[in-house]
Amino acid sequence: MTEIHDPSGNRKRGAGLQVVPFLIFICMAGLFGFALMTSDPSKLPSALIGRPVPVTTFAPVEGLLAAGTPAPGFASSDLGKGGVSVVNFWAAWCAPCVQEHPMLVELSKVSGIKVYGVNYKDQPDAARRFLGRFGNPFSAVGADTSGRGAIEWGVYGMPETFVVDGQGKIAYKHVGPITQDSLEKKLIPAIEAAKRSSPEAK
Repeated sequence: MTEIHDPSGNRKRGAGLQVVPFLIFICMAGLFGFALMTSDPSKLPSALIGRPVPVTTFAPVEGLLAAGTPAPGFASSDLGKGGVSVVNFWAAWCAPCVQEHPMLVELSKVSGIKVYGVNYKDQPDAARRFLGRFGNPFSAVGADTSGRGAIEWGVYGMPETFVVDGQGKIAYKHVGPITQDSLEKKLIPAIEAAKRSSPEAK
């Protein structure tokens, strides 16, 4: 006679084993989220510091005018031609970009530098409205409609700002919105240091 076993015990043990990976995942996700919430995003490292800017081309924002003429886009080859430049990644849907915009206007007045803007994944009309409302501090504005350019530059999120030295190398990266404090204590000193290291300063 074949003995009949109750399989319910095995089913319970199997269900318990299936729950373990899920619990591990929840714990890991919680720790990762806590680390992100408590860390300073502006201190995230960039592997691009000291290296040439990524080879990228940003087409003009469709329909955007500057002084009555079509505003140009730009390419990596436009950067580092002896002068220091600043590249800012921004988007019209980005609230911190609105907060930092007056700092970019102020930054554009710093002697000897050009500020370039990269509009990230916006519709052209949204980008035009943003700059029409808050002002256009950029020497050129390129569109990164696919987000590929941001990936090449190692951008974590909007906004991010890069200081490029006179040789076309990334000298400094600022993650998050520029504030008056970070403008005075980080961006301006980084720009001045990049100026001192440029070939024309020697």
